[in-house]
Amino acid sequence: MAFAIDLTTIWAFIIAFAVFAYVVMDGFDLGIGILFPTFKVGSERDRAMNSIAPVWDGNETWLVLGGGGLFAAFPLAYAVILPATYPLIIAMLLGLVFRGVAFEFRWRDPGHRRFWDAAFTGGSFVAAMAQGMTLGALLQGIEVSGRSYAGSWWDWLTPYTLLTGIGTVAGYALLGATWLVWKLDGESQDHARSLAKKAALATFVLMGAVSLYNLVLNSEYAARWLTEPEIYFAAPVPILTAIVAVTLLRSLSVSRHSKPFWLAIALFFLGMAGLGVTMWPYVVPPGITIWDAASPESSQIFMLVGVAITMPLIIGYTAWAYWVFRGKVDDTGYH
Repeated sequence: MAFAIDLTTIWAFIIAFAVFAYVVMDGFDLGIGILFPTFKVGSERDRAMNSIAPVWDGNETWLVLGGGGLFAAFPLAYAVILPATYPLIIAMLLGLVFRGVAFEFRWRDPGHRRFWDAAFTGGSFVAAMAQGMTLGALLQGIEVSGRSYAGSWWDWLTPYTLLTGIGTVAGYALLGATWLVWKLDGESQDHARSLAKKAALATFVLMGAVSLYNLVLNSEYAARWLTEPEIYFAAPVPILTAIVAVTLLRSLSVSRHSKPFWLAIALFFLGMAGLGVTMWPYVVPPGITIWDAASPESSQIFMLVGVAITMPLIIGYTAWAYWVFRGKVDDTGYH
């Protein structure tokens, strides 16, 4: 696992940070959409929606930054990944559109609220599933000839990508449920805690299944995790994941409010770290490294100046929004 700090490596970490921020921030409101049919019609559904109303659209800023950064910093990777996953990307975008439209119209068109609630759930599920399957399609390897995608329209559809898709749905459900544990109270909070326990168990099982599948999916992945000296760098990830998983379950068994959500984020962070161990330094397995796919150094420097200005602003206004809306939620909104 050769590792060198240069502009390309810095850009790889910038994009990884943007993707992680998106997964966490948009993940919990997608998770609420996935869990929406389990909430009682009326007050409980309204409170769940009110909990994400001030932040849900701003969360998608990170998706734009991640996708735009990939296009600008690693154009070859962008040119290969998109043709390989067009159906999934289209499905994800349509899901996000349906979710966004349903979010607004369920308040403005109460006569068709059942339809908009179904669209909110369907859009959230499709977007989450598509994101997970896109990750699976990338990990299982993309067929490349020269500098172009050489596979078929359906190469992304395999048992492995279905597994990663379902795992992502379960993980987002966990984020959504733990967010509601933090933001709700009373019976609604108890219901969210019960859902979080089930989602946590499903997430643990599916994370384990994907991890084991990776070992047989690619011999190089197995070598990263099971041979010396790489195993010494990789071993802390599953150990810390197990510790976080146990702590998360314990926090859901007692009256904790924000702690389960932060532990769920830690679980996703460790999942991202495991992904880095598995893939590094490839941006498009099995043959395109971050250096192969990188844009010219002058372009990276120019973009880095822009990111150095804009990213602190994005982080600042995002943190401010979450700070302003930091309380519990009732039927009318935050208080």
